[in-house]
Amino acid sequence: MSVSSLFIILVSAILVNNFILSRFLGICPFLGVSKQVETAFGMGMAVTFVMALASIITYLAQILILEELNIQYMQTIVFILVIASLVQFVEMVIQKSSPTLYQSLGVFLPLITTNCAVLGLTLINISQEYNLIETIVHAIGAALGFTLAIVLFAAIRERLELSHVPKAFKGFPIALITASLMSLAFLGFAGLV
Repeated sequence: MSVSSLFIILVSAILVNNFILSRFLGICPFLGVSKQVETAFGMGMAVTFVMALASIITYLAQILILEELNIQYMQTIVFILVIASLVQFVEMVIQKSSPTLYQSLGVFLPLITTNCAVLGLTLINISQEYNLIETIVHAIGAALGFTLAIVLFAAIRERLELSHVPKAFKGFPIALITASLMSLAFLGFAGLV
């Protein structure tokens, strides 16, 4: 494990294998919370915290409990329980520290529990057989990629609100078209690593 391999994992998770725009995981918060940059950034930070901690805890649970007891078939249930517990913790922290962010995230904050990007990340870390350091780097990269995509999308959507858009495309249709164009743009990073 060298610094260059960790850098490749990080860049790959942010740009090449972006969870939203390349792997198509985490689309619900991407579309639901991306109307304002501040809200999108808050969601990105909450998901970053959950992804990082969930990756560490699920890795340790996999190695120290599931594999030791030979009960790997319980992996998905254990991972979902870990993620749900972390999301409850994040929700309580945000509610106490930033009530306005808590209000603006609304129902999407508890939905991090069912955000397939978080569960997908933990499962990918195990299937790729990453060690703990690689798991942490991959989680940080995936979370930064998630945050990058959702904040860029929110900035574009804010600009679209001020632009002249044909009536048939106003709202959700232009958002989907924009998301597809962003996904195509991120395909340009495919040969990077």
